[in-house]
Amino acid sequence: MESSQANTADYLIESEPFYVSQGDEIAVFEAAWKNNIPVLLKGPTGCGKTRFMEHMAWRLKRPLITVSCHDDLTASDLVGRYLIIGGETRWIDGPLARAVRDGAICYLDEVVEARKDTTVVIHPLADDRRVLPIEKTGELLRADRNFCLAISYNPGYQSILKDLKQSTRQRFVAIEFTYPPPGLETDIVVRETGLDRDTASMLVKYAGMTRNLKGNGLDEGASTRLLVHTGKLIGSGIDPRTACRSAIAEALTDEPDMLAAVNELGAALF
Repeated sequence: MESSQANTADYLIESEPFYVSQGDEIAVFEAAWKNNIPVLLKGPTGCGKTRFMEHMAWRLKRPLITVSCHDDLTASDLVGRYLIIGGETRWIDGPLARAVRDGAICYLDEVVEARKDTTVVIHPLADDRRVLPIEKTGELLRADRNFCLAISYNPGYQSILKDLKQSTRQRFVAIEFTYPPPGLETDIVVRETGLDRDTASMLVKYAGMTRNLKGNGLDEGASTRLLVHTGKLIGSGIDPRTACRSAIAEALTDEPDMLAAVNELGAALF
């Protein structure tokens, strides 16, 4: 049986991703990485967690392997499996094993969405052992000194059935993210979209209004990501009210009354 491995150099980020620090999150992540401590990112959808990971991978000059977790993601999807290739049986590393072997950063985005057996797999990697048992091959894979495990989840959105267990949480250094303050968020929208500052500021004000509706008809308010989408539509000539409706209101809800309310907020501003 022959093993076939991918080249993690393909996951290196060559150009600096734009990221504006809101506090000491960069220093905390760097210290955790130097001390082989895994990192948990907490925060709402679209607030910059993934962009932060891209920035840190570029900053540390490490490959970044990102896994978007979902209901059907199994431990085998992370660790690897045997496949028949060209008439030969080969072991193919999954993204987690690849990162462990080659000293990459493995980022499990929205980890609580994955099946429960994935949590069992990451526990030995998230404590002093830093090992990944591969049952199908009998290999005990020891993490390269540069390997980093990072996971994220949205504590405000997850149900109690999909919350992180204490046995998992207490293995990680946690960094909490939230939406940037208005001035900084306006800077980000201007930088990412090329909009004039007045229009960007109005979008940020609109986002704040929708965020005030969280728990009162909306599961989530407009994220910074949605503001960037809206700004790009406006920059391409779409009427601001149409852009707000398409990129924000329709993305937030399908409920007719709430949809009308969110659209009215946008119409009032633009």
